[in-house]
Amino acid sequence: MFKVLAAVLLLHAAAVFAAVPATVEAVQSPAWLERQGWSQPLSPGQELHDGDIVRTGAGARAWLLLAEGSRVKLGEATRFTLHSSSLEPARYFRGALDIAAGAFRFTTGLLSKDKRREVAIRIGTATIGIRGTDLWGKTDRDGDLVLLLEGRIGIEHGGAVTELTQPWTYLDAPHGQAATVKLLDPERFRAMARQTEIIAGDGASRIKGKHGLPVVVANSSEEALETYDRLREAGFAARIQPRAVEGGWQYELKLTGFTSPDEAQVAARRARALLAGGV
Repeated sequence: MFKVLAAVLLLHAAAVFAAVPATVEAVQSPAWLERQGWSQPLSPGQELHDGDIVRTGAGARAWLLLAEGSRVKLGEATRFTLHSSSLEPARYFRGALDIAAGAFRFTTGLLSKDKRREVAIRIGTATIGIRGTDLWGKTDRDGDLVLLLEGRIGIEHGGAVTELTQPWTYLDAPHGQAATVKLLDPERFRAMARQTEIIAGDGASRIKGKHGLPVVVANSSEEALETYDRLREAGFAARIQPRAVEGGWQYELKLTGFTSPDEAQVAARRARALLAGGV
């Protein structure tokens, strides 16, 4: 009886500790996942764990889904770290989202009565407390900016706490200057929002994408492996697909996970350009 009980407890513990705090939803490459000193290309469906870093390159985007339903959108040249101490993140998400550089958007998902979340967001030198909301922010060499789109947030910056309760108000905190609260024209936000949006024609891969396209066709396994390494180092999650041809084999270096052939073509052109540039 004791052995049976112990086995049940072990299985339960394994299920709990296997819980995933976040998942990659969509990627406009180049982008990378860094974990415990290792780097690999970011791709839809990847699971994110405590301490994982997501990094995007020039012209890139990445969308992440937290276990409790919130979405994080990352713009280009962004460095994001996920911190989560949740044992059951789908029911009670507890953690911090750290944006060291770049633009992001955070939109909370709806919570049922049996779910809870405690999320803090650090962007540059500002820490944001979330109370069910939609916000956009950016940090770069000029300073930090946090814009409230819906809900309410508390921002700690420079030892002071600022409450934003009105949509379209934002905290503007230039480096070396006092932070101030300003009102943003919604029309101006269209250009800002594009920094974190993925739209049709951007060449993004998604979890349910079923289309793929070869970037390069190699005539030897050595050439295929070399190109594979170069593509992955450049932030593209390529796959090698061998095919029999007269007299031997060829190897397709494919990008997959696109919702249409046109989207795949956009990503393939971007990858070929990076290869041609000596990446």
